[in-house]
Amino acid sequence: MARVLLFGPLRDLAGWREREVAATSLAELRSLLAAEDADLGAALGGKGVQIAVDQAIVRGDAPLTTRSEVAFLPPMSGG
Repeated sequence: MARVLLFGPLRDLAGWREREVAATSLAELRSLLAAEDADLGAALGGKGVQIAVDQAIVRGDAPLTTRSEVAFLPPMSGG
């Protein structure tokens, strides 16, 4: 199972910071999370949210293994 991490307002919205999810791709993972919580699903697809798989930022879909770590990072602000 992939280890999923949420940070900042994404964590607050979901009510959890870390959990294990059985998924073989990033697209499947996002679909599973959205099916459980539509608000979270919408937030994960929001503008500025970045996704890191095994500490590397990815765009689009990516394969996951049972040892993958997926972090959803909220938009950054500041100056």
